[in-house]
Amino acid sequence: MRTPEFAAFVAPSRHTAQLWRLFLGIGLILFVYLAVVAMMVVVMFPITGPFEYFGWLQGLPTGATPGHVIFLLLTFIGMGLGPIIAAPACHARHPGTLFGPAGDTARGFFQVLMVLIPLQALGFLATWKFFEPLPNLPLGDWLRFLPLALPLVLIQTSAEEILFRGYLQQQLAARFAARWVWMGLPALIFTAGHWSPEAGNNAWGILIAIMVFALIAADLTEQTGSLGAAMGLHFCNNVMAMLVVSMQGSISGLALFITPFTLADSEPIQIALAVDVVMMLIIWRILRHVVTR
Repeated sequence: MRTPEFAAFVAPSRHTAQLWRLFLGIGLILFVYLAVVAMMVVVMFPITGPFEYFGWLQGLPTGATPGHVIFLLLTFIGMGLGPIIAAPACHARHPGTLFGPAGDTARGFFQVLMVLIPLQALGFLATWKFFEPLPNLPLGDWLRFLPLALPLVLIQTSAEEILFRGYLQQQLAARFAARWVWMGLPALIFTAGHWSPEAGNNAWGILIAIMVFALIAADLTEQTGSLGAAMGLHFCNNVMAMLVVSMQGSISGLALFITPFTLADSEPIQIALAVDVVMMLIIWRILRHVVTR
């Protein structure tokens, strides 16, 4: 049984819920995303210079420098623009319907921030009981990058929510009644996009944790009928993971600290994943109570 809020969230999608429109929209989103990435790659050639260009590109996957991470975060502009263009072009509906009511979206976002910021601060202090993070960026440099990094992380996380919990979840829910389709498929695609071959034997455990996160975001979207809560959850999570304590060797260029282990280190990663999943489930129950009262 769907919540009344989610039924209202899905309503603008119902009159153009044909699968051919969805596939056309996905194709358009992919085109916009790749076009933005391609333009950015071309623009970087005169910035880096011809002798440094290809070496700079090779460093993108690891995101070891601030410049690389800033570039990677900017590529998500295309992912966010894609659904915003596809909604009117393929489904004859206003892009604002991807977010839900503006007031509910803003309220859900800030409600989640008020809950998660103190909880994550406590969680950060608790990590020192299990491992001592290694210094990464000097504090002065980190503070100089922070006014740029925060809005870029907001762009990145909002783009993913617009696509997965907005466009895909709405359009699938308008076409299919089964929860595993409209909640499960976007979460599965979202999870698959985070596959990391560098994780080795830890890859499947990481994907399970990401799947739990995606399903929690999908549930918060259903409960509230807007993207605000999911956007707040995603933003807080990525600020902590990308700007505060990042995994060593994995998009760490803007982080103040890095972990003393990498994605491929089995024992610490398995412990961290187990703690992370338990904490996510606890946070989910707290947020569900806060955003639905």
